[in-house]
Amino acid sequence: MKKLLIITCLLFGVIAQANVNLRYYNKDSKTHKFEVKIAGSTKTVEFGSSRTASVTIQGGSEKAEIKTDCGWITVTNNSKIEIKDGCIVIK
Repeated sequence: MKKLLIITCLLFGVIAQANVNLRYYNKDSKTHKFEVKIAGSTKTVEFGSSRTASVTIQGGSEKAEIKTDCGWITVTNNSKIEIKDGCIVIK
């Protein structure tokens, strides 16, 4: 019984820590702020202008949807993306 409790706690700890980490290259000279849906919540994510960097979208999932100027795009944890003209392309 004790082992089952420990395993359950570990599993819930992993689920609670689920986030989407993105590595991005923003080719645009402007900072973009996009609406994001993750695990039923809506958030905003900011991508700094003219740079390569990382961003973490916190939530209860390893998958998120980002609303760009070109429509919605689905990203997963550890995706590498490129932003150009307000649109996201997964690399």
